[in-house]
Amino acid sequence: MPRAVLIVLDSVGCGGAPDAEDFGDAGANTLGHIALACVERRAEEGRSGPLAVPNLRRLGLASAIRLASGLTVPLWYEAPEGLWGAATEVSRGKDTPSGHWELAGVPVPWDWHYFPRTDPAIPAEVTAPLVARGHLPGTLCNAHSSGMPVLRDFGVEHIATGKPILYTSADSVLQIAAHEEHFGLERLYEICAIAAEIVHPMRVGRVIARPFVGETPETFQRTPRRRDIAIPPPEPTLLDRVRAAGGETRAIGKIGDIFAHRGISRLAKGGNDAALIDATLAALAEAPDGAFVFTNLVDFDTLHGHQRDVSGYARALEAFDARLPELIAALRPGDLMIVTADHGNDPTFRGTDHTRERVPVLGVLPGAEPRALGLIGFADVGETLAAHLGLPPGRHGASVL
Repeated sequence: MPRAVLIVLDSVGCGGAPDAEDFGDAGANTLGHIALACVERRAEEGRSGPLAVPNLRRLGLASAIRLASGLTVPLWYEAPEGLWGAATEVSRGKDTPSGHWELAGVPVPWDWHYFPRTDPAIPAEVTAPLVARGHLPGTLCNAHSSGMPVLRDFGVEHIATGKPILYTSADSVLQIAAHEEHFGLERLYEICAIAAEIVHPMRVGRVIARPFVGETPETFQRTPRRRDIAIPPPEPTLLDRVRAAGGETRAIGKIGDIFAHRGISRLAKGGNDAALIDATLAALAEAPDGAFVFTNLVDFDTLHGHQRDVSGYARALEAFDARLPELIAALRPGDLMIVTADHGNDPTFRGTDHTRERVPVLGVLPGAEPRALGLIGFADVGETLAAHLGLPPGRHGASVL
């Protein structure tokens, strides 16, 4: 029986979402704008010249970008050799859970709660019970911010007072940062669990524990021991369906957290995307027939998209592309691998938040003829993998193979 592999390059969108204007993201195009910046020599830190992603291009990346947004990347002309298309999301969000759940066959049926752009953004109805139940001396920030700036602004005060740092973003999320040693990692996890009980009924999608180390603003750095506490999906996802049919699922990276650890046989994590690719290769080496391997590579988003680091994002794309042949070589005859994304995070765009975009869909099915999949839905990706595994059709989407 064949296996199925889904690799999500977190935030690697390709523009063209028909409702991007509703999200304030008209014109955003993560891949397209990075490629243009490279051609124009505006992404020269630690690399140089046009974006070097020959393996993704061979699968059909240029065609996917053009299909999604109408943008033709200069000098990218070759005919696709893989299965290629672009996917449009229907869930009303541009966040990690919405994208991943829909890729796994389950669009989000509700509107998420987003904290307003006020000061404070996180209201007393959240902070007061959190302080009381968590026996905290108070909280810091309580506003919209992003990972490293919030540490530089509040890290020293946090160490001195023991007050955790609460912040949010354009996503439906409450993030809590605390020092691993001065505050304690397990205590941070406990506080986040309490926070989840408070905000999940409000339809806040995730509470994220953001541990960090260092003693000064110049030395603060986040550690890989992040933990997401997500609202469970509203119905069985592809992970659940594989397990219900007696199959095995391998979750790599933060997939376990995104899906509230439902439908997962085995979980592997890593400190960076290189380690997560290693974990994916290890899973492919031993996963049995009929298995589903589901990987999230998060560094594109957290290290480069939110930081608006065009050169770093380009380097990350080139690093993944260099390892793509290893992943393809690890496939067995009959296996299907799809490389896609969950939303955008255009590093050339204003602000520091995710961007509403279509995503590329690049498939590898050893021995198959090249094929255009066209413009499809996120849920069609999950249903294509489900059909490949011999599962009955789900409620949303349809196989495109």
